[in-house]
Amino acid sequence: MGRRALPKIDPTLDLSRHLLTLTELEPPFVASRWFGREAPLEIEVGSGKGLFLTAAAANDPTHNFVGVEIGAKYARFAASRLARRGLNNACMISGDALRFMREFIANDSVAAVHVYFPDPWWKKRHRKRRVMNEGLVADVQRCLVPGGRLHFWTDVEEYFQVTLELLASATRLSGPHPVSERPAEHDLDYRTHFERRMRMHGLPVYRAEFIKPPAGTEPSAATGPFATHAASTNAINANRTNANSSDTNSTGTGAGNPS
Repeated sequence: MGRRALPKIDPTLDLSRHLLTLTELEPPFVASRWFGREAPLEIEVGSGKGLFLTAAAANDPTHNFVGVEIGAKYARFAASRLARRGLNNACMISGDALRFMREFIANDSVAAVHVYFPDPWWKKRHRKRRVMNEGLVADVQRCLVPGGRLHFWTDVEEYFQVTLELLASATRLSGPHPVSERPAEHDLDYRTHFERRMRMHGLPVYRAEFIKPPAGTEPSAATGPFATHAASTNAINANRTNANSSDTNSTGTGAGNPS
């Protein structure tokens, strides 16, 4: 399934409040300076077309949102969605999300990190390029405030399992906590365009949430279905599919199928 061309952006649309490039920033990134207010900060790694970021910013005006996308044309398109709706509590950064998390984000400063349908890098020799790696999960743990959350979704069971193992061995985050699937109320009521596509085709989506415990406490272990079976209990179809598709989602470090 090939990618559809992005719709054209109105050339008169002012993106100055909604689009930054990583190369023009100097660390640290202080969200309160950019947004002009103190508010909980949420970061999306690999925003693609910006469906999640736009919906999240509209649904929770009390939070600030930053999306980071390696594909410049997708970052610009996502920023245009924010600008068209006047969502001044969100912005896009065009650049490498791993570098952004590593070099620009302070300790204990982020309420939530979202990673949805990252590129699975199917070939074994390419898996070192996966965004969910030891460096990122360490930065997620470092950046989250106590009680902050990591949301990770994928359609690839193997990637899901490997990531759960990585988070268990390399971080103190509690989880995985299962995430229930809710019915869509309208045609775009999904976290990403990729989730919409998977669910419309009756294919499984694996979802998990992790929480940073307070300092000095032990993380809680997963209970219920996750204790014995790491695959999300709300996968739509019990049949597993790892079919290789060129339509995989974009991430902060490699091109794929934007969300």
